[in-house]
Formats: sequence, C-alpha cells, structure tokens
Amino acid sequence: MANLNSFDLKAVEVGGLINEDVMQQIWDISRIPLDFTESISSDTVKNSYTEYTQDKLQDVNMSNAQIDGSDQNTNNDTNTGSRVGSHCQISTKTVSVSTRADDSDTIGRSNELAYQVMMRQQELKRDVEAISISEQGSQSDNGSDTPGLSAGFASWLTTNTFRGAGGADGGFAAGQTAAPTPGTTRALSEALVRDCAQSVWEQGGNPTTLMSNPTVIRKLSEYMFTETAKVATLTSDVREKSSAATATGSVNLFITDFGVTLMMVPNRLQQPVVATPGSRNCTLYCYDPEYVRHGYLAGYRVEPLAKIGLADTRMMAVDWTLKCLNESAHGLIADIDDELAVVA
Repeated sequence: MANLNSFDLKAVEVGGLINEDVMQQIWDISRIPLDFTESISSDTVKNSYTEYTQDKLQDVNMSNAQIDGSDQNTNNDTNTGSRVGSHCQISTKTVSVSTRADDSDTIGRSNELAYQVMMRQQELKRDVEAISISEQGSQSDNGSDTPGLSAGFASWLTTNTFRGAGGADGGFAAGQTAAPTPGTTRALSEALVRDCAQSVWEQGGNPTTLMSNPTVIRKLSEYMFTETAKVATLTSDVREKSSAATATGSVNLFITDFGVTLMMVPNRLQQPVVATPGSRNCTLYCYDPEYVRHGYLAGYRVEPLAKIGLADTRMMAVDWTLKCLNESAHGLIADIDDELAVVA
C-alpha cells in the first residue's frame, strides 16, 4: 500500500498543499558605490543654464625686461578669461503600483510602493553617474521636442586629451559642449598615462584620480607587475605565524614623476563608446575632483502624480548638470581597446 508522500501533496490542485519556504529578504548586489559622484562636490544652481568663468595665468615671458627709467611701456597684460556654461538635464523614474499590490503580503518588503520608490531612486542616481562620465554633448531644452542635456565629462576636455587616430575633441562653444569624435582604438600604454599626467601638471593641475571601466584599470594594474614596467613586483606578506599570508596582486596607486599620486579607481558604471558595431572605445580620466562638481537646480525628490483608480503613481526626479570648473585641470586618454594588454 502506497504512502501519502510530499509529491502527492504538491500535486493537489491548485498549487499543492505544502507551504513554500521562502526567505523574507531580497539579496541585491547592484547597490554599488557611485565613485565619480562621491569624489566630487556639489552645489545649487538657479537657472537651467548656469554660467561661470575660467581663467589661468599667462605663459612665462622669457623676454620680460625693461630699460631703467623707461616710460615706453606698450604692454597690456590684462586677461579676461572665458565665460562658459552648463545646461541642466531632468532625469526621472516613474512607478505605478495598484492598491491591491501594495496591500498584499509580498516577499522581502512590507510596502510594495515604498520598495519600488527606493529601488528606482537608486537607479536614478546610477543614471546620473553614468551620464556624468560619458561623452554626451550638452543641449538646451526647447520646451517642445528637445530635452536639456548636461555635458558629459569627456565633452568638456580639450587641453590634455590623448586620442586615437581620427579622434577629435568636443569642447565648449556657443553655449554648449559638443560630443567628441571617436578615433581608432589602440592599446593603453604606460607612456600615455605619464604623458597625460604630465600635461595636466604642466597646465597647473594636480590630478588625484585615474578612473575608467574595470577592465582598463585591471589591465593597467597587471601591467605594473611585468618586467617592462619595472615599477612593482609581486610580494607575499607573511606577518606573524598565526596570521595568513597576504599575496599582493594589484596596484591601486600610481605616483608620477611630478609628485602627483593618482588613485586608480575602477568604475562599474562607466560605459564605453560604441563607435561602430562591435567596437569598444574606452576612456581613462585623469582628473582633479576640486575642479568638477554637480550642480542641482532641483535635487532628488519624489513627486506624487494624480491618482487614477486603484493605483498610486510616483515620479522620482532630479534636475542636474555637470560643471567642469576648469577643463585644463583634467585630462583623458580616449579610444582604448580594453581587450588589449597595456604596453610600455
């Protein structure tokens, strides 16, 4: 005679008779740091187009000499600097949850609407992070069919840029920045990193961060352990006998010849440029957080939308822009093929 078993219980229509054993917790691995946003400061802006001025000392004059007692001074060394501006961009996320869904006993959360708002707010911040370190050019909002766009970091930079063949800078002109033109990809090199850091330093900048997508940072770290680099060796750190040995297998600080220490930061949200189908033009930023910031016309907020029937709708929004206070304080190496090993 056959016993009643768990298979029989599961087979009872509809859904069986065995209670589900579901852990009342949601395991989310996507809550990653916003490395660029967290490295820079922020301020408030008062209009959708915010302006500021940039200036720097003039080049050294090696012929700076005057005759004693001369009154023939024809020089005029005044300098006005330049006036630039940033357009604001409105980024949003919207959720709509029925009253029944909100009242239901769901796994891992007590209130479905609150959970959806929380998750979408985090996604909104991730969007702002990724756009900020992109090549996006800026544009003004025409109130009809063209939204305002903030300038991506790469679109600002023109002075200390190192691009592949055929690549061209964007830069600020006529009230907005233009997206740069991708060039031919090539391997990242130690010489390019040193040249970029030197170029920024010679302009007066003091960069502190090298930031790129994880693959580029990893390959740069791996290169540092090769005989070609001659700057680092693999070590095994054995302390007390009761402690485990530590194998140091990465480099995260790069000290240049100019006393500038660069933190190598992998950013999981930094996107490559897809110039042609199948291509990945990656960018390595060498920047000084003091001279770049986010500006907020309206900070992160949750707006309740009109209730329709048995559903509640919320919109998460932020009105923001990226302000590059002086583009000469930063540099970039563009058109990196992150499938190629770093070379000398």
